[in-house]
Amino acid sequence: MFIFIFQTIWLFIDDFAGKGLDVVIIGKFLLYLMPDLTEKVLPLTVLLSSILTFGTFAENYEFAAMKASGISLERAMLSLIIFVSFLGVVTFFFANSVIPASQRKIYNLRKNIAQVKPAAIIAEGVFSDFEGMSIKVDEKSGENDKFLKNVIIHKKTKTNINSTVIKAKKGELISSEESEIIQLLLSDGHYYEDVQAKRNEKKLKQPFAKANFDTYTINMEVPELNHDDLEADRDVSTDKMKNVSRLNKDIDSIKKDNARIVKSFSKNISNRMGFFKKIRPIKFRNDSIPLKKELNDTILTKPVTVDIHAKDFNVLDLFEENKKIQIITSANNNSTNILNTIKGKKIELEKRYKIHNLHILSLHKKFALAFSCIILFFVGAPLGAIIRKGGLGLPMVIAIVLFLVYYFIGVFAGNYSKEGNIHPILGAWLSTLIMLPLSIFLTRRATADKGMLNIGGIIVDFFKKIFKKKDKNLVSE
Repeated sequence: MFIFIFQTIWLFIDDFAGKGLDVVIIGKFLLYLMPDLTEKVLPLTVLLSSILTFGTFAENYEFAAMKASGISLERAMLSLIIFVSFLGVVTFFFANSVIPASQRKIYNLRKNIAQVKPAAIIAEGVFSDFEGMSIKVDEKSGENDKFLKNVIIHKKTKTNINSTVIKAKKGELISSEESEIIQLLLSDGHYYEDVQAKRNEKKLKQPFAKANFDTYTINMEVPELNHDDLEADRDVSTDKMKNVSRLNKDIDSIKKDNARIVKSFSKNISNRMGFFKKIRPIKFRNDSIPLKKELNDTILTKPVTVDIHAKDFNVLDLFEENKKIQIITSANNNSTNILNTIKGKKIELEKRYKIHNLHILSLHKKFALAFSCIILFFVGAPLGAIIRKGGLGLPMVIAIVLFLVYYFIGVFAGNYSKEGNIHPILGAWLSTLIMLPLSIFLTRRATADKGMLNIGGIIVDFFKKIFKKKDKNLVSE
């Protein structure tokens, strides 16, 4: 846990360093993050401790003494098997209750820090969303990073449209302990705004307003900085913040909503394309027939005769030349509009499917984490008995290599399942399923008092068996 906490500090150091946050708040953040780290720490701990323990037993000939006393490896492992099984059950309940609560605490803490400390969310060199604006600065300096350089602000409307752009060479965040208002004072800049006209004829003129300014002040209402504000709960819930019962309920509702959206969208597209438009049936009596103008009074203006079995038959031949251009243009415009609509809807549906996959993945990860502790014990314990080496040397290296294989398989499988390339259930269980045959193989070899697999010895034994069979056949003859 100590090692993974240091890794976390390096990941989040930019979010907290120099933001004016006290040690208590940073300590609470690390405390809330520890349950989430258990998903990585616990499997590695079980694997490493089992290898070290059984490796030390084997190195000090404890297993030889046990076998001499009539105690088999299975009997020696029985108490630890019961303990690890109990640990797996506890781990499941921990992942189902404590980890979701810690995730909610982490989310609220980071969001509230950004709200009460605006300098903490305004990053250098990138656009940061704050109070309905996107702010970008090239450099921050001074006490609490209150002085800003080369400020660019994009203001958004209620419909999330970027309508206003403000650029300034300098900026300063001015706050007071007596006031809940923070002022952003901009100097030497330009202001541009797209004017939202109410009448259509004025919209065609694309009106706008622009100005140069020496100073420009933006007031932002921010709550007072105290620990209660930083601990305030927000009504936000992601897949990692939910327990098993809530995940099962949401998976079913998300699936039904996705199916409903797809059905209604496909019905809308079909109606726009005219798939369900009823056409009056026409009976063809022979190969060459006259089509009367009552077939379509609006387009077909004169009777024509066509051969429906001709190889060069084209439905456009039923219409006059000026009507053909109208039909082709209309079809082209309709097809382009339909394709653009489908592309836009595709992005929305991909996000919805990703959320559905994330919920399934989070649900099965809770069960997979509990089983991984048991499986990795059956990998580490027999492996320690086989290599017969204790201490923090070779066992540590083997444990880290096995854990990295387990961890990276889980990461890649999770990423693939989020995008829908593999099923989320497989993505949650893949790393554990790969370790399962290895645990069975190592346990069988350890209980049979055999060493690690020797490919050369297997080949030699194979040829010895063949030659022995040939010698027996020659003797019998």
